[in-house]
Amino acid sequence: MKIKIEKRPTLSNIQSVFVTIISLLVSILIMGIILTVYFAFDKNLDFGGALKLTAESYVEMFYWPFFDQYGIQSTFLKMIPLSFVALGLIFAYRLKIWNIGGEGQLYMGAMAATYGALFLFKDVNNPIIMILLLIFMGAIGGGLWAAIPAFMKAFFKTDEIVITLMLNYIAIFFVDYLVYGPWKNPEGYGFPGTAPFPDSANLPYIGNSDIHIGIIFVIILAVIMTYIFKKTKWGFNSKIVGDNKDNAKYAGINVKFYTIISLVISGIIAGIGGAVQMMGTQHSLQHGFSPGYGFTAIIIAWLAKLNPISVLLTGFLFGGLLVGTDSLQMFYGVPTSLVDLFQGLVLFCLLGGEAIAHYKVVFREKEAIV
Repeated sequence: MKIKIEKRPTLSNIQSVFVTIISLLVSILIMGIILTVYFAFDKNLDFGGALKLTAESYVEMFYWPFFDQYGIQSTFLKMIPLSFVALGLIFAYRLKIWNIGGEGQLYMGAMAATYGALFLFKDVNNPIIMILLLIFMGAIGGGLWAAIPAFMKAFFKTDEIVITLMLNYIAIFFVDYLVYGPWKNPEGYGFPGTAPFPDSANLPYIGNSDIHIGIIFVIILAVIMTYIFKKTKWGFNSKIVGDNKDNAKYAGINVKFYTIISLVISGIIAGIGGAVQMMGTQHSLQHGFSPGYGFTAIIIAWLAKLNPISVLLTGFLFGGLLVGTDSLQMFYGVPTSLVDLFQGLVLFCLLGGEAIAHYKVVFREKEAIV
């Protein structure tokens, strides 16, 4: 018997949405089973009691981030860095360049913005000028960090997945060195973090809420990217490069140039996200300021089908997921490892659903040799 994997007919938009919903429901179901087992053993409950506690925790996990006044503000705050990084990743993914380094680029953007706020531009008192300067610093930090794998892939044909993944941890540990060492706030009671940003480096809030104007920045960016992808030469050529690099070369497109620029812009956008996170939410560079935004953004980019406008919706949903899982930790004592497991399950189920929807396994009898 011969086993082959064949491609299914292209799915319609409605079918794609249906596959995504089913994949998410499967991940929620599996996580529900895991939570039930955890509650049963951790709290010495019978099956009925554990199942009831799981149902209560699920209600809390979805009510707090989407229906509570303070919870929904937290959801928007987490949506902002998630969407920035996801939008950056889309720039590379459209060319089938797999940037896994959004976390490191976010960190380097935050680090560069912090350097600008506390050292380079510390005497700038005009908020508008300061904010623009720090956004520029964040863009430089993220862009330069992404330029390393960009040039290595373009000229030495290295695997960008491995390089960007390793650079994540170098960036994280470098920032840790700074906040534990030379940049540590002497008045911070021993906590690993820098001194607070000056008032001129803080983003203004919208109305009386805790939501800063970074949400406006990310919406504008999504609209601009949509225009670029649909109406410009870059958008047309990047699609050709992503579909078939050999055909792109034959058509006279400089594939190396598009490879470098797409990865660098990807890093620039993630770096701006880091700067906005510092100015809008953190107000100082701290150890572990990102709970894995750069990795979660990979799921968001794929769930959005590489569509910038869809990133805003999926970023909001995953921001709510992060806030909801935080509530599980606070109110139900669920460990962080299970929260990370849930995010991994979502990614695994989404990828599995996509694979099943687009490919099928075919069993055929071997032809007899005459």
